[in-house]
Formats: sequence, C-alpha cells, structure tokens
Amino acid sequence: MTYLDTHVVVWLFSAETYKLSKTVIDEIQEEQEILISPAVLLELQLLHDIKRVKTAALNVVERLSSEVGLAVCRVPFATVVEHALDQAWTRDPFDRLIVANALAQDAPLITKDDRIRKHYRRSVW
Repeated sequence: MTYLDTHVVVWLFSAETYKLSKTVIDEIQEEQEILISPAVLLELQLLHDIKRVKTAALNVVERLSSEVGLAVCRVPFATVVEHALDQAWTRDPFDRLIVANALAQDAPLITKDDRIRKHYRRSVW
C-alpha cells in the first residue's frame, strides 16, 4: 500500500503527470493499493470550496478510483490522531493527519513536500 499527498492527487486528476518524478509514476503504476487519508479528501474539498480546484473532492476520488484504483483509507480516526500527536514538526493539521495516516500503516507516502520528506522516513519522491 502507498499513500498519496493532496498535490499528487490534484496532479493525477488534472493530467499533470509531468510534475511527478519517474519514481512516483513507477510506484503508482506498480502498487496494488493506492490510498489517501480522509484528510486529503477534506483538503481537496477545501481547495474546491475556495476555487483552487474545479472538481468536488468526491468526484476527484471517484474518477481516480477507476483510473488508478485510488481508495480512501479506513484506519480508525482515533488511531490516526494518536500518530498525529507526535508530528510536532508542522502546525498544518492536514499534513499532520496525512503523515499520521501513512505512519499508522508504516506505509510510503508520495509527496513532493520538502518538509514532509525531511520528517517522514517513508516518503517517496
């Protein structure tokens, strides 16, 4: 299983794969289980609400589900929050929850975010 950060989902949806590294493209093509944290779903909707993304979050996930097998992770929220409590390197609640979700499964997280990559050992770019 591999998790995707919000910007990766946006780039996949908008066919901006040229923004992804070859490593990331290979990982997405080879991975059997591509997941997002529910926090990514919420952040996508926030981006839609403020008009930075044209498509509503559930529509993005629905399309990417059929294209790359994307699914929303079902790890219990309390478990994710327990892991998020230790992510003091950021004040961004989305980043804390997204990293915590991957951490709860000890899974890779595909992200271009330098701060996340510095603090989460399983990040991929």
